[in-house]
Amino acid sequence: MPATTRLSVGDRAPAFTLPDSQDKPVSLSDYAGRKVIVYFYPAASTPGCTKQACDFRDNLAELESAGIEVVGISPDKPAKLAKFVENEGLTFPLLSDPDKKVLTEWGAFGEKKMYGKTVTGVIRSTFLVGEDGTIEVAQYNVRATGHVAKLRRDLSV
Repeated sequence: MPATTRLSVGDRAPAFTLPDSQDKPVSLSDYAGRKVIVYFYPAASTPGCTKQACDFRDNLAELESAGIEVVGISPDKPAKLAKFVENEGLTFPLLSDPDKKVLTEWGAFGEKKMYGKTVTGVIRSTFLVGEDGTIEVAQYNVRATGHVAKLRRDLSV
């Protein structure tokens, strides 16, 4: 499998429109003129992904007061996302990308190391998209635990 093309600071964020947990379409263009964190995670309701989503939920007020919104994207279907949102009280959109097209365009799907083996899957990644639609922060292979705190420090939020 060829290496995944990764996005870099200054790149234009690839456009997307995906269904949320209620099956309503959400587009990156909905956030035009605002900053938005777009993060990619492997699977709803798994321990690491739950920790990461709850960290974003628990820090959402501070992020929003700094003018930053949050959107999560995974290959999960809307029904699974709806259960995840309900079970964890998540207050930001989770989007469904079951064909992994958007994940691939953002460099968040491809080869990765897991327990010493090379596998193909979702690469836990986080991006900050600026008001003009360009990538301001691009982080790949982030840790689920402590990631939001580090991101807040990096962004001075």
